[in-house]
Amino acid sequence: MVIFDDIFEWEGWGGKLRLAHGRCRLRIFDLNQDAASGLVHIRPIVVVAWDLPRDTMMKGEVSVRSASSHIATVVCQQFAIEPARMQFVEYTPAETYGKQGEYVIHAGFDAVDFTWKDNLALFPKGRPLEPPLLEILHALMDRCEPPPPTSA
Repeated sequence: MVIFDDIFEWEGWGGKLRLAHGRCRLRIFDLNQDAASGLVHIRPIVVVAWDLPRDTMMKGEVSVRSASSHIATVVCQQFAIEPARMQFVEYTPAETYGKQGEYVIHAGFDAVDFTWKDNLALFPKGRPLEPPLLEILHALMDRCEPPPPTSA
């Protein structure tokens, strides 16, 4: 079940400087609320974050990869998620390039694990997302509506 599916904004730090602030696409899924599977997951909350297209990023914004610890911390606080029950995933949408779009970079999912201290996500470590969660996320992402057009 989708808990959140929208553009997510986070404040940086440094007062007026707003260091490391940004926006990203964010989807939060609760796998335990999917009655069809009949499974109970130890880490049922899956947070999937990905960068907005470059042409919609504002000056000074940082990427999901650069701010994954901060995003995970803020998401846990804002949505009252217990960090031990959450899996943070960085998503890279499929992309085509070339004169006729003949080359394809396939979509990718990378799990990001953190060391949690005092409710702060620290020391992010990325790894390829493994099956069966990979298949579950592909199906969940395919069922979601396409993201709305973004505006700067």
